[in-house]
Parts: sequence; C-alpha cells; structure tokens
Amino acid sequence: MIHFVGAGSGAPDLITLRGAERLKQADVIIYAGSLVNPALLEYAKTGCTIYNSAEMTLEQVLEVMQKAEADSLDTVRLHTGDPCLYGAIREQMDELDKKGISYESVPGVSSFCGAAAALDVEYTLPAVSQSVVITRMAGRTAVPPRESIRSFAAHGCTMVIFLSVGMTELLQSELLLGGFAPETPAAIVYKATWPDEKTVKCTVDTLHEAALANGIGNTALILVGRFLGDEYERSKLYDPSFTTAFREADKI
Repeated sequence: MIHFVGAGSGAPDLITLRGAERLKQADVIIYAGSLVNPALLEYAKTGCTIYNSAEMTLEQVLEVMQKAEADSLDTVRLHTGDPCLYGAIREQMDELDKKGISYESVPGVSSFCGAAAALDVEYTLPAVSQSVVITRMAGRTAVPPRESIRSFAAHGCTMVIFLSVGMTELLQSELLLGGFAPETPAAIVYKATWPDEKTVKCTVDTLHEAALANGIGNTALILVGRFLGDEYERSKLYDPSFTTAFREADKI
C-alpha cells in the first residue's frame, strides 16, 4: 500500500501519531526534499530505502511506488504540511488507480496553521473576518483567472498566500488594487515551526519593503487582514448573555 502522509509544518514533533507510525513501518519513503524537514527521516527504520522527490519526475516517483508494490513493500509518500494543499497528490492517486494500487491519506498540520501559531493569532475573529482565503500568486504555474489575488482581496477577508514571497512587489500592488487599505496589517512567516522560523509584521503597503529588508525570498507564507490588528468583538459562544445548547444565558 502507498501511504500519502502529511509531514506537518516543519517541526518533527508536529507530525501526527498516525503519520509517525506510518514512517516507522515504511520499507520505502519518498519525501518532498525541497520542503520536508529531513529530521523527520529519523523515524525511518534501519534498511528503509529513501528517495528525494525534489530530484524526480512524476513518472520516476510512480516507478518507485510500482516496484515497491510488486515487491510487497510498504511505501510512504511524505508531503509537506497537509498533502491536500499544493501537494500534487491527485495526479499520483489517479495513476495508482489505473494500476490498481491501493493507497490512503494521512492528514498533517498545514503550514498555514503553523504560521498562525508562530504569530499567536486567530484567523477568524468575530466582526473582523469569518472566512479564510488560501491562495497563491500566478507565476510559472497559472491560477484560474477568477481566482486572482486582486479578486480575492476585494472581499477584505483573511488571506493566507502560499508560494508568492518571491513576488512581493507585484503581490503588494494586487492587494492594494483589490481594495485592501494601505495600512491593513500583514505578516511574513518564514519556515513556520522550523528551528530557524522568522516572523515579520508589516502592512500591505510595506510588504515588499519588509521582505527585502529581512532577506526573505522563499519558504514563507504571507498573511493579510485585519485579524492581525487589535480590534474585534467578543465571541458569543462564551458570552454570559448568550444561550447555547449547553447553558442558559445569565439572567440580569
């Protein structure tokens, strides 16, 4: 069987218990070497064969999987964060379906969760934002026209932007043209939960300047929105004047 495992956001102890067990049992591990913390490979047992997919094509990855399956070996395909986000897992699964090879998915802690933890923030603050847009800039890989940064920015909700820190000048322009006020809070989180994690707070109109000043050009998330500010309303769930299915409102 092939196990698609989320490695988590970076720190080795942020992989799930299930993910760690799959790594320990694996005869073959194919890991995304450009993004996965190599410290996670310490879970591998003696004799496990390890491949770095950063140096491989899809066809080569599938060839390794198919050979392992033919030899009755257990394979872990280790992706960064949670494989469901920018993991390119669908194309692998479709090919495995064609070959009649079974697989499972093991979720992981996405880097967008790690970034929030690094800043001690909540993406969904009452009366500020109740929606989170996870997206990226169009680059060498296109983005559907209706999913441009500018169009999403028009909503004014929380934005978590992947794979775009190398294009901060254009990103800043698109955010402003989409409707974000120049003073809207923003942050850059470099390698969330890794030992060399770095966070930089700025505003939308200083985003590019902040990235340059801190030498951040890759492996970072960009967070944008008023959730990074100080104003919000108290949650109704814990408000004493609010009745829930578990308690009655206080009578004043």
